[in-house]
Amino acid sequence: EATLDPSPYEAIIVHSRSRFFRDLFQFLSYERTLKRSEIKVVSITQQTSDDPAGEMARTIFSLFDEYQSKENGKHTLRAMRENARQGYFNGSKPPFGYKAVETEAKGRRGKKKRLEVDPAEAAIVRKVFDLYLVGVKGVPLGISSIAALLNDQGTSLRGQKWTRGKVHMLLAHTAYCGEYIFNRIADKTGETKPESEWVRVAVEPIIDSSTFSRVQAQRAARAPAKVPPRIVSSPTLLTGLLKCGHCGAGLTLATGKGGRYRYYKCQTRIAKGNGNCPSGNIPMERLDELDLKALSQKVFTPVRLQSMIY
Repeated sequence: EATLDPSPYEAIIVHSRSRFFRDLFQFLSYERTLKRSEIKVVSITQQTSDDPAGEMARTIFSLFDEYQSKENGKHTLRAMRENARQGYFNGSKPPFGYKAVETEAKGRRGKKKRLEVDPAEAAIVRKVFDLYLVGVKGVPLGISSIAALLNDQGTSLRGQKWTRGKVHMLLAHTAYCGEYIFNRIADKTGETKPESEWVRVAVEPIIDSSTFSRVQAQRAARAPAKVPPRIVSSPTLLTGLLKCGHCGAGLTLATGKGGRYRYYKCQTRIAKGNGNCPSGNIPMERLDELDLKALSQKVFTPVRLQSMIY
């Protein structure tokens, strides 16, 4: 907005340049962009002139601001790692299934937080693990089917809809078997840090270690890199092959009445809600029967079979 022609501003006033940007190259880039629109960046506490000496001073100020920011980050992370080693929780949002409870910190002022099991959410966590291993009537459900079932039953994820990704993250979270890991992911890049930088915090488990290990083994066995997704995502015949005629999304398994009925359902309706696609649920047995009948009549004819064999 500031770079519109004509610009609605003459200057951007900040307390210090560190409040504008703490990265030198980003600061210089934005300052040049604003300068082309004849907009000044004015610091109340770091005033400089517009001549070459002032430009050099601004660069030096920004360089020191970046250095100070990185040093503060190092000190903050070191304090948070020590906090985690003592068993305290650093985050603002605890993993689903737990709640952050304030506790008196011995020898220090103020309060810190520890993770404790949330009984209501923990019951949902156990249900997800059970659906993945045991399923409905002895038929294990895939991740997408679990998300669909939970949404159909009105079970929310702290007010949000369940998705394939959220179920996947839940099944992989080590906190549920008693080990919460702090400093595992880099905030800026989202990449996994070296294991030597992790801090493992013991918490009350929700899932026993045997069940958790079985789930991880099953997830690894179902990984698309090892087995085609159509085979691993569901025990149904056509999952991965069917597309919705309205929105083009894939169709996957959905169940009703506690697993008594099984349907092919549009993934748009599963992920975003039934109102986002006008398609309906298709009974699985009926569509499978039509498909097999068409295959036998049009594909597996004697002439075609003979050409495939010979």
